[in-house]
Amino acid sequence: MTTPLTQSIRLTIACAMAIVPMLSFAATSDGTLSDDTIPLAKDAVTASFKNDLSAHYSLEGDLKVDILRAWTPPDRLAHKWQIELTDYPAIPSASMLLHCRFIADGAVVTENMIVVHAELWRDVWVVRQPLTSGATFDRTLLESRRVDAFRERDVVPVTVGDSSFIFLRGVDTGHYLTWHDIGRRPLVRKGDLVDVTASEGALSITMKALAKQNGAQGEAVTMMNLESRKDFTAIVVDENHVQIRF
Repeated sequence: MTTPLTQSIRLTIACAMAIVPMLSFAATSDGTLSDDTIPLAKDAVTASFKNDLSAHYSLEGDLKVDILRAWTPPDRLAHKWQIELTDYPAIPSASMLLHCRFIADGAVVTENMIVVHAELWRDVWVVRQPLTSGATFDRTLLESRRVDAFRERDVVPVTVGDSSFIFLRGVDTGHYLTWHDIGRRPLVRKGDLVDVTASEGALSITMKALAKQNGAQGEAVTMMNLESRKDFTAIVVDENHVQIRF
């Protein structure tokens, strides 16, 4: 049975609920309540570094980044954190000093210098059968292996290698293939007579000249005019064919 006292209590509770502002709380992993603000987590920082460095240096492969020292987050909470790199090392490497800025809900909290350790894992070529100097690039003589490219510098990734390359020197089985071991196949060779095309507008002239150096497609080579004996520079465009560009 409802009494005047009961009605009075219900009315008091209803008024209190109307007066007290409604707050939104979210449960955290340990069961406590939070207003949805969070500290800056180490994982968020390293993930941001990874994405920023990969984009800045156009890195190919799986970049891993770790902060060397014990992580101490800024002494505040925020709904949204942003991490910005304000300066970059000249080249990416296994150890880098990063200048960064931490931004909480649009406001700069602090600027730091953080030392990180980095690894860049990618598939590279390893020699499976001995290579011969001057031979055309042949993938069947190689096999892939995943390595940290920051430790194994100058190794050739498996995305590189076709018949436009040659092996520049002999390499024994088991060695990594490096950029010193391969080069573009020369389309013009030193001492050969080469067709030279010189054009300007509708006018085009073709003559013969002596190549004074080897050259792959797109490279500039020194040629000698057979009549004047003077040297000039031309661009390799095809097999035994160069072009003078005005």
